Amino acid sequence: MWIFVVVIVLWGGWKMFELWDNYDKDKDVRAAEAEAASHFTPSDLPGMPRNLESTYPMAQKGGATGIRNWLKAYGATLQDPRKAWIELDYVVAVATQDPSEAKKVYADVKSRDVNSDRVKKRLKELAPTYK
Repeated sequence: MWIFVVVIVLWGGWKMFELWDNYDKDKDVRAAEAEAASHFTPSDLPGMPRNLESTYPMAQKGGATGIRNWLKAYGATLQDPRKAWIELDYVVAVATQDPSEAKKVYADVKSRDVNSDRVKKRLKELAPTYK
């Protein structure tokens, strides 16, 4: 009888160790995913020709007007998800000057089916302000 009890306790201990080991590995994976997510930059999103990469930061320095003019000049050459991200930059920049314009552009971006978790997350974050 004692042998049976010892075997059951050892087996239970082994199963607990396996469970803990799996939990520990999952924790490492979650930490690695969080670190990868923290290194995101909008320029990682596809949809902008390389020759425009250097012009956009200059447009951002011009505020809402700079981004709006840049979008008018180069918007036709952009594709989602990068175009959506830049339009959301414009939404944030113009919100204090022209809230109706910000809501209109936000609604336009939201109505498109953008295949990017990053853009969808940003849309969700901005939703309470621009609905």
